Amino acid sequence: MMKKINGFERFQRQVILKGFGEAGQFKLQESRVLVVGAGGLGCPALQYLAAAGVGMIVIADGDKVSASNLHRQVLYTMADVGRLKVDIAAERTHALNPDAHIDIHPHRLDQKNVLSVIKEVDIILDCTDNFTSRYMLNDACVLTDKPLVHGSVSRFEGQVGLFNVMMPDGRRSGHYRDLFPTPPMAGEVQDCSESGVLGVLPGIIGCLQAMEAIKWIAGIGDLLVDRLLTYDALHNHFMELTYEHREDTRRFHPEHEQAFLDTDYALSCGVGGDGRIISSAQFRELMKRGDIQVIDVREPNEVPSLEGRGHIRIPLGQLPALLYTLSPSPMVFFCQSGIRSLAAAKMASAHFGEHVPVYSLQDGIGYFLQNDQIMTI
Repeated sequence: MMKKINGFERFQRQVILKGFGEAGQFKLQESRVLVVGAGGLGCPALQYLAAAGVGMIVIADGDKVSASNLHRQVLYTMADVGRLKVDIAAERTHALNPDAHIDIHPHRLDQKNVLSVIKEVDIILDCTDNFTSRYMLNDACVLTDKPLVHGSVSRFEGQVGLFNVMMPDGRRSGHYRDLFPTPPMAGEVQDCSESGVLGVLPGIIGCLQAMEAIKWIAGIGDLLVDRLLTYDALHNHFMELTYEHREDTRRFHPEHEQAFLDTDYALSCGVGGDGRIISSAQFRELMKRGDIQVIDVREPNEVPSLEGRGHIRIPLGQLPALLYTLSPSPMVFFCQSGIRSLAAAKMASAHFGEHVPVYSLQDGIGYFLQNDQIMTI
């Protein structure tokens, strides 16, 4: 006899769907879903997973709400600025479905904790916005035989796909490294804080991620397996790229857990190497000591503007020709999110050599200002 469905009346409209029924609803109620990232993709995904009746939702995110999040991260309001995203997301997700168990991880998942977290769930949604997390999550899911719903957005385009699914013939479907075996070089691909994004786009892609998870759990429909769906919002076009699992990509992902723990994802994704990355706290200490050059490599129209605060502004594209204008003394580069500043730091390190300390501000100037309020360079 089937267990009783909690809150049956709430789900009546989908229970009456042919092919879904009480069996599909019960599968949702018994499912455990991990959403990594409670931002532009994670907010809509969380809302629809909870509203659909998923029984256990795990939310992982270490960030706090900032005003720049609000045009796309629709779980939050101005009153939430400064609070942890996971706390608010848990409150509002639980309000949508009081019968759901909501678990939170108020920190970024990394190699030390990600395997233990994903082993406890059925399916994972990658709602992050950086390549370090993207490749790490993909490899962790491959190691643990867990399906992964991929979502990404940039400017006016978004992508969604379902990776590493067990097929009827016993094989696993393709995964992220079958499409993109190795990460792009530092500065090669910009994230949303660098290139911008129209707020409604992550809402669309996050909803598609939730739909794929629900379909997989309920066992209905045609899944985006070995297919990457791309949405062009400006022209309202959907395009589909087909791919398959490739044996030649096996050498790019760890073969076992120890190899996974030993992999430096930050370095392989262009975070690290020449040009030392420093935190906001370390940046603040360097400024207190003085005798340090601070270089903004953003374009002139980018905000927040820091004119009159004693820094040097050299857009990244102009930096190779203007490195000679910098003195051979300690320097910190910053940009919107830390991607371009890292590329700039590597250029400067190559130009000045190891004897000149060169740094890149982690997470960018927006994160620094959000946490430090006032900046005097």
